[in-house]
Amino acid sequence: MKEKELKFSLRVFENVNELSKEDALLMAAAKNALKDSYSPYSNFKVAATVLLANGETLTGTNQENAAFPVGICAEGTALSAASALYPNVAVKKIVITVKSGTHVINHPVAPCGICRQRILEYETRFNNNIEIILMGEEGEVYSVATVKDILPLNFSKEDL
Repeated sequence: MKEKELKFSLRVFENVNELSKEDALLMAAAKNALKDSYSPYSNFKVAATVLLANGETLTGTNQENAAFPVGICAEGTALSAASALYPNVAVKKIVITVKSGTHVINHPVAPCGICRQRILEYETRFNNNIEIILMGEEGEVYSVATVKDILPLNFSKEDL
């Protein structure tokens, strides 16, 4: 037997003010969209804004359903909108933020496993990395260059 160590790096910004103007605007769009989250069961709002290769931006929010787990995550909403409206345009970035109805979230929250797999599908489909930028309600902001950094043992069409 041998042991392998998997590592990744991420960029850590002290707060949103350290982001580029473009990334700060994307985060502002996501934060603004939190009000559109339909999350009456978890009271946990998530919003995601995608930047497409053609410069267009689209935002999605989580949409819950009483018949768990039928809801859809914000990342899935935004990526589905991108695919429906711009089916042949790659996603360059996805910016994700959250807000709790019960406490302040002062750290970045990463996408769930299903959303990581969704993002990987878009990376694979267009053969390009998607930068992921994560932020809580306040505090540090994380950025990774590709979903593969947070999904190192991934499953893709090459495995089928």
